[in-house]
Amino acid sequence: MSYCINLDCPQPKNPPNVTHCQTCGASLHLRDRYRALRALGRGGFGATFLARDEALPGHPPCVIKQLRPSADAPHILEMARDLFQREAKILGKIGNHPQIPRLLDYFEINQEFFLVQEFINGNTLQQEVRRGGPFSEAGVKQFLSEALPLIQYVHNSGVIHRDLKPANLIRRDEDKKLVLIDFGAVKDKVSPVQPNSSEQTALTAYAIGTPGYAPPEQMAMRPVYASDLYAIGVTCIYLLTGKSPKELDYDPTTGEMLWREYVHISDHFAGVLQKMLEISVRHRYQSVESILRDLDLEPYMDSLAQNMAFPANPGRNNSPNSGPNSSDLRDMTSPSGGTSSPTSRMAAAIRARRERATRTGAAPPAARDRMMTNGPQTAGRSGKVSGGSGGSGGQRGKLTAEQIKTAYAKGQRDFSMQNLPGIDLQKVTLAGANFNQAQLPKGNFQGADLTGANFGRANLTEASFRSANLGRAYLTNTNLQGADLRGANLSYASLGQCNLRGANLCGADLTGARISLDQLALARTNWSTVYPNGKRGLMQ
Repeated sequence: MSYCINLDCPQPKNPPNVTHCQTCGASLHLRDRYRALRALGRGGFGATFLARDEALPGHPPCVIKQLRPSADAPHILEMARDLFQREAKILGKIGNHPQIPRLLDYFEINQEFFLVQEFINGNTLQQEVRRGGPFSEAGVKQFLSEALPLIQYVHNSGVIHRDLKPANLIRRDEDKKLVLIDFGAVKDKVSPVQPNSSEQTALTAYAIGTPGYAPPEQMAMRPVYASDLYAIGVTCIYLLTGKSPKELDYDPTTGEMLWREYVHISDHFAGVLQKMLEISVRHRYQSVESILRDLDLEPYMDSLAQNMAFPANPGRNNSPNSGPNSSDLRDMTSPSGGTSSPTSRMAAAIRARRERATRTGAAPPAARDRMMTNGPQTAGRSGKVSGGSGGSGGQRGKLTAEQIKTAYAKGQRDFSMQNLPGIDLQKVTLAGANFNQAQLPKGNFQGADLTGANFGRANLTEASFRSANLGRAYLTNTNLQGADLRGANLSYASLGQCNLRGANLCGADLTGARISLDQLALARTNWSTVYPNGKRGLMQ
């Protein structure tokens, strides 16, 4: 089928091979190249069409956005042209990201404006909620872990999206990644916004936004980066409740959205959403980084960076099936060792800031406790080992990290009852080692292989096991209060009677582990924690 793009045509549907509309006579070949197939959306401002590019082999699909100003006044036409060119410039600038549609062409014909973009096949988040119902807390956190780095990329490019909402986020069928669409095309001149138009994007002079999703400063034509963060907060409420902003009540005094009674989420997550939804820009989150930090998503930013990789790819074609392969996880560091994506750079910045705050004491005590940061580690002091080299059971001489590694390489496995505060054993292999009843507070075992190790009755308060392998380790009656176990493998580990008060298990794998729900309730977990039953997400 061919589709007539004349907005005044009463019968736009035509047979597939005709060159002109059989009803109004308009050409069905736009710029002698693009043939519209069907309408995707239509309004007073113009329309959006699914089309195909008949000038390219295979006639790949594309999307044509048509803008026809609703008035003939010169200043309206000039404003429309300015915003049209602005959107084309923005898409040309940031459209090399695989989660933003590429700009393929743009042009003006008879005071009508056209953008041709990459076609994204999939459902919007609005469609997902309408078909599958509201998201869980874990589902919304997963959404944020995908959407926030993408928004950070947009902001780093000097762009404020200004129309973030579920209808402008598409879950691409091919790889299930979110794609952000609609970068500022003129929607309509609405002054004032009509009550029944709250689902339509409004333009008052140069203020673009969807009422309910756009915060007050944006509708007052003073948008800032934090305006997008408010819109993402409202999007989260929609995902949790299935209710659009117009279906919720507002505090008549403050103008704040009243949403809390409709959701069942943790107090911590509710606090994050509340700060995203602050009416006052001053009290709202100012950056994506601060939200990620409060959500404790920083441990996973490196893996997110891999999923968000967008290296230059001149060979990328126009097919909607030419997007990135979600299983193709690339190393996001350059040969020189520097990070090569905004997401991985963001993770490094978060870590550096946390470390500085901890070293200088700049962060308040409550914030430092919440961060669960690894401070600078103190290596175990050297000392003589009674009874010969190595650390045998019952020996209490202080070992250095190097002595432990050397002894282990020579076959020694027993380091029980050693007094080793602050020992630095990161990224070492100590599988099967015996640290029974050892004193290891603030020890650094980050990234270490401790498979099957025995830490029974050991003191591991505030120790770091971040990304360590503790599979089948024995940790019964161990004191892990305040320990950092983010991303650690604890599958089939024995954790009976282990003190996990304040321990950070965000992203840890506890598949098959021996641990009680009461113990887990004392620890910090998040949407990426895998519980003993193999399920991922927050405890119910």
